[in-house]
Amino acid sequence: MATGKLYDCDGRFLAKVDYRCFNESQNWWGELTLEEFKRIKDGDGYIIVMEDGRKGRCFLRKKVNRAVYGLSPLYCYTFKGNGELA
Repeated sequence: MATGKLYDCDGRFLAKVDYRCFNESQNWWGELTLEEFKRIKDGDGYIIVMEDGRKGRCFLRKKVNRAVYGLSPLYCYTFKGNGELA
């Protein structure tokens, strides 16, 4: 997994993320997990910045609750984007 950053559409930093990108063509997608507990709504309006500096607007959807007893839950999200990662 690689480490990146997640921003809202206004450019405000939300969280560091661990991500895995499965397709990096015109319709790119992958999975990400926030490095710390934070509530993020499903939907459009996010920007992911990859480990190598590329970034793109994406849509997030919560996938799985990886709750561990005694720890705050870390949610896994799928992300999807269109266009090139620049």
